Amino acid sequence: MYVPRYMFFTKGVGVDKEKLSSFELALRNARIAHLNIVTVSSIFPPHCHIIDIEEGLRHLEPGEITHCVMAREQSREPGRRLVAAIGLALPAEKGHYGYLSEHHGFGQTEREAGEYAEDLAATMLANTQGVEFNPEKDYDERREVYQMSGKIVESDHFSQAALGAESYLWTTVIAVAVFVK
Repeated sequence: MYVPRYMFFTKGVGVDKEKLSSFELALRNARIAHLNIVTVSSIFPPHCHIIDIEEGLRHLEPGEITHCVMAREQSREPGRRLVAAIGLALPAEKGHYGYLSEHHGFGQTEREAGEYAEDLAATMLANTQGVEFNPEKDYDERREVYQMSGKIVESDHFSQAALGAESYLWTTVIAVAVFVK
């Protein structure tokens, strides 16, 4: 059984005439192109620790099968804003799992996309923790409810935005939570 004990965040942008190559360049920019990436769903494991990218990369070998939660957006429309974001919500109680969420789209700023992804993760965690809230309220109001419940200790986000390249080149943005054993 494999349960990750560490996780780090990274992000990147790639531009190329080929869609796949722009994705590869985004992976290179994020410093994870040397890994065999396998995307997984959005559970942040109990007892998992967030580390910085330098420490995380020291634990990984080229070609290693590496699990991650990835948000990815691509376009070849010049000037179009692309965003990719990962949200994180951690429970207050040790030994319980948290949530990661991925969000990707167009037209938002990095901050808007990040806050949206953070809201998604916090909402998923709140639902599993039995925190009652009004989903129609804005995230700032719901965040207060989450914090006052004492069941969600932390939420955050990590995001990447870019404008579509000129000359109809493919632009790719990624935001990634990389798991390490």
